[in-house]
Amino acid sequence: MTSLHGRTILIIGATGGIGAAFTEQCANEGAQLSLFSRNPEKLSGLRERFPGAITTEGDALSFPDLQRAVTETVSAFGRIDVLVHAVGSILLRPLHQTSEEQFRQTLDMNLTSPFLAMKAVLPDMLSRNDGAIILCSSVAGGTGLRNHEAVSAAKGGLEAMVRSAAMTYARQNIRINAVAFGLVDTPLAASITRNETARAASAAMHPAGRIGTPQDVTAALRYFASPESAWTTGQILHVDGGMSAGK
Repeated sequence: MTSLHGRTILIIGATGGIGAAFTEQCANEGAQLSLFSRNPEKLSGLRERFPGAITTEGDALSFPDLQRAVTETVSAFGRIDVLVHAVGSILLRPLHQTSEEQFRQTLDMNLTSPFLAMKAVLPDMLSRNDGAIILCSSVAGGTGLRNHEAVSAAKGGLEAMVRSAAMTYARQNIRINAVAFGLVDTPLAASITRNETARAASAAMHPAGRIGTPQDVTAALRYFASPESAWTTGQILHVDGGMSAGK
């Protein structure tokens, strides 16, 4: 299997459950890391664990903050080979009980933020005609699930954006893909996973009979981040315990 050794990887949301797990994997394989998060305390912990990494504290909805992360990364390492956007939110609420503010917040975190991250990193990748962008979607982006209207709208838009952008930049050798996962045992999902009844019900919704782990997802992220996927773009890889395959 091709290593990530020497590849410069910018991870937006590096202190989240999936972002932190992927940071660990990349570090173990010798990648050059640039870590972006709005959590200064957790970011400080990553800085201590990975002293060679570039760390940027900022808001994933701030284009200037994202541009600053790109500038600092390129200044330190000369390029960005891979962008991983691992920021998102969960809102499980029927449409008639979802406020306009909640809907806009869900769109911002799950669609606007990855758009801004791509916009920030693309100039560097276009200058070299090379790069890989990996976004995080959800099984709700392509499968109808009760009480997921806001998340489904955001992730469905993200998946459409992935396909369109992949076609736009394919000739520049910039690959754009997404990983769509089911419920994963991370702090973001704690409101569900810490309740044993809700956790068991969620596990039962997945044909594999369990919820996912961050490592289930990072294995897919690793594939898209490595040169092994050089001929793969515009794809949505489902890592969801079979949830999207059928009823």
